[in-house]
Formats: sequence, C-alpha cells, structure tokens
Amino acid sequence: MSMFRHDIIIVGGGLAGLRAALAARDADVAVISRVHPLRSHSVAAQGGINAALGKTDKWEDHAFDTIKGSDYLADQDAVEVLCKDAPARIIEMERWGTLFSRTDEGMIAQRPFGGAGYPRTAYAEDRTGHALLHTMYEQALRKGIKFYEEWLVTGLVTNNGRCSGVVGYNIANGQIEGFLAIAVIFATGGYGRIYERSTNSIINTGFGCAVAYRGGAALEDMEFVQFHPTTLYGTNILITEGARGEGGFLTNKNGERFMQRYSPHLLDLAPRDIVARAIQTEINEGRGFEGGYVHLDLTHLGAKKIKERLPGIRQIAMDFANIDPIRKPIPVQPGQHYSMGGIASNKNCETSISGLFVCGECSCISVHGANRLGGNSLLETIVFGKIAGENAVKYAKKTDFEAPEALESGVSEESQQISALLDTTEGEAFFRIRDELKTTMNENVGIFRDERKLETALARIKELQKRYKNVYIRNKGDVFNQELVNTIELEGMLDIAEAVCIGALAREESRGSHYRLDHRERDDANWLRHTIVAYTPVGPRINYKPVNITMYEPKEREY
Repeated sequence: MSMFRHDIIIVGGGLAGLRAALAARDADVAVISRVHPLRSHSVAAQGGINAALGKTDKWEDHAFDTIKGSDYLADQDAVEVLCKDAPARIIEMERWGTLFSRTDEGMIAQRPFGGAGYPRTAYAEDRTGHALLHTMYEQALRKGIKFYEEWLVTGLVTNNGRCSGVVGYNIANGQIEGFLAIAVIFATGGYGRIYERSTNSIINTGFGCAVAYRGGAALEDMEFVQFHPTTLYGTNILITEGARGEGGFLTNKNGERFMQRYSPHLLDLAPRDIVARAIQTEINEGRGFEGGYVHLDLTHLGAKKIKERLPGIRQIAMDFANIDPIRKPIPVQPGQHYSMGGIASNKNCETSISGLFVCGECSCISVHGANRLGGNSLLETIVFGKIAGENAVKYAKKTDFEAPEALESGVSEESQQISALLDTTEGEAFFRIRDELKTTMNENVGIFRDERKLETALARIKELQKRYKNVYIRNKGDVFNQELVNTIELEGMLDIAEAVCIGALAREESRGSHYRLDHRERDDANWLRHTIVAYTPVGPRINYKPVNITMYEPKEREY
C-alpha cells in the first residue's frame, strides 16, 4: 500500500483550510481538497467581513451584537477571541494584498449589516470572499504549501482515541490512499446541500462532518440551520445582505415595506432569522407574489452606487433573472445558507479526539450559537483557521507519528466498501434517494418546524438510509467517477440530516434559526444548552452541555 506522510494534514482548501496551512507552514503541512482551492465555497461569499475598525467601535460592541444575534447560545469566551482578533486579521489580509473597497479618505470601507449596532462590515465590492480567497491562495503558493487537489477524504483513522491520519479517494484516477499524520485539521465546510433550496455550492454536502462523526467526533447544535432571507427566486443564488446594507429594502406584492411589522427598529437589517421568517410569513399569508417571493428594491440607490458597490449582484440579476436592478426590483425568497452546527470543538479548535482539530463552517466552536450574523463567517475562517494551524503545530512538536497499522486497516476497509459499491449489478440510483432527502428537509425541517413535520422527516430519512443499502452505480470507471463520489457523499448526507432532525425534534423551544410552531417561546430554563450528538452503530446518541456565559447574561432580543 502506498502512503503519504506529513506532520499535519488539512482537509479542505477554502479560507479556513488555507489560513490553517499558512499558520502551520513551518511544519511539514499539506492540504487535501475536494476541488481546486479557488473552487471552494469561500469564493462565493459576497457581502463582507466584520471587525471593529472604526474609531468609535469596540470589540466589546462587536461581541455583544454577536452574542445577542446568536440568541445567547454562542459560547462567549469563543466570541471574545473572535472579536478581539478581528481587526488584526483584516489588516493582515489587506497587507497580504486583498483589495478592500475604500472610503474617500482612503480607509477600508465598512457597511451596515443585519443585527449590528455599527457599520463594521469591511468589503470588497460584493465579491469579498473571492478577493480574500485569491489573496490567501496566492500566499499559500508563495509559501510552498503542498496541495492534493480533487481528493475526497472518506475516512478518519484513529487509534486509542487519537487521530493518526485519513483515508483519501483520488477522484482523478480512482486510487484509495492513506495519509499518515501527527495532527489533522478538518476545514471541510457546511452541509447546505442536504436541502433542496440552498445558496451553497454542490460540494457542500457536509461529508467532512459525517466522516468525523463516524470517526468518533461529536456533532454540536446541528438543528441550527440558517436560511438567508434573500436568494434569487428560482435559482437560490445568494443576493448579499450588503444590498440591504447599502439601503435596499423589501416589499410585498402590495408595495408595502413589511419589515416594519417584524422589526420596527432595524427594519430590513434585522438578524437573518427574523428577516427570513418575516419574508416566509408574508408569502404564507398571501402577501407574496405568485410563486412565492417578495421584492428586494435597489432602484432608488441609483446606477452609480449599484455599479460601484453591488456590481456582482447586478450581474447575477441580469444573467439569471433578466432583470437590471437599476430599473426593476429583484425577486427574492429565503434559502438555506449556513450551518451553525458542526463538529464540536473548543476555542482552541480541539475536538474530543486527540490530534483532530477543526475550523470554519464544519466546526461548532460555537461563535454563532442559534443564529449567525452576516459578516462573521468569513471572520471565523481566518481567526480560527490561524488558531487551528498554530495549535496543530504545537501538538505535532510534542507528539510522534503513530504506527501505520491503523491507517493500513482503514485503507483496506475503505477499498472493500468502494469495491462493494462498484460491484453491484442492480438497485436504486443514488440521485433518487438524494432528491427525496432534499425535498424532505425542505418541506419538514425548514424555517418553520413542528413535532409532526420533524417526526415525518426523521421517519423518511431512516427509510432512505435503508434504501441506500441497495444503491446501484452505473459508472464502473476509475477516472473522475462523479457518480461514485456522489454516492459515497450521500451516505454522509443522510447521517447529517438525521442529526439535524434528532436535535430539532428534541429541542422544544424557539431560539434563533430554530423556530417551533408548537413551542414558540425561547426557554432558557430548560434549553440554554448545546445539543451534542454522537454516532453509534444503532443510531445517534444525544446529550447536552452548558453554554459558556462570561460577559452578557441572556436577555430578550429586541430589534
């Protein structure tokens, strides 16, 4: 068996993974990526990245907005790390070459974002993720970081509670190889593609979370799934919150600015959970346009401002809806956007498995709690990517490689499983199971939830898991067998969907993005706690742990 060997293996080539690689660059570090790093989902982030850069803004204010926006479920010690470090990370990116938009005085420009008491969202037009990712990748190339592109990590290798490497499937040639490492960092992104309508890239299946979950790492707060208020109707392409930050507003079919009913103080810049529920309520109660959408009106901003600040949004609207937002409103509807839950870890990016670190959207550190504020996700990737890389290096310096026997066993087991999939001669196509999963999640585990819908979803997922055992792959080839890749990922998607439903069904309250029609109030007495889900051969095991409250006691959210 051939085997690759590096001190530190980073799984995921987006912003979090690249920042971790740069922090670990003095060690023997390598990045394994499902796609070319510049095709990772970080490139799709539009609106901006938060930091208290202004003379009258403070990290404490940023922290308060984040904690309040999280509906007080965020771990406040982790939020403190995030917000304190934010200015340094923005300045670092600027000095590495990110071309942020500027004020007339030459300072980094910042725009208002939802749930924030200060315009602290730095941006590069409406292509902020694109600008940051290209800068980070250039730095990684400059530092000579080793990349394994178009590999799917299919297994986490552990021995006596310690991570000792991963198993990878080479998509280009069909080979299954072992990667021996002292420390492993997962930065594999979110799980939005378990839903039918999502802003996420097709690679965001949550498979990294599923691999860690099956490998023994716990998942945390999986029931908290963010629905972005404004995705382009019919395609669910993201329409950035920055459009509302620049002064755009929402109207229903009667021309009414309906956010006055739901958030009289912040209006269209309320936190995303509130705006998404407001839009869906307008649609459900018949005040949306036929087909199920509302309007995002930018026409009053004028051509100059739209072309300067929102050129990407204008291009998306023209290309995919045949609408120029300079002249007509954009039709928008809510769509799944972000995963607050993920692999459980502390503020040092450490998991329950020694030697396994996590960062980015696949992690739950938990700086977002029950609802993430716009502009904090890009920030999380570079703050905790750096921390994950640094701590992995510290761990690797005081630890030796494990013997490769466990890795060899993992490769052998994975080879057998893939061979079994390819050897099938009849059965059900993967896409039928996948599409039913997506529809099930959209219909039953969406913006509004209740016991009946969640039980329906859980029962369907269990049935789909049984049907998966009879899945049939028509393509038997080795070279870029995307049907095989999609089939492998589907098993993980079913695991992740089950964890989301288990947590949502158990949590009998409404908090942030988790809104129960049969339990409409937040219940701090019983539910101010994190949901922990562990994998067992007979099904998920659920447990709970307390929220770290260090600065701000929970209060009612008023917007």
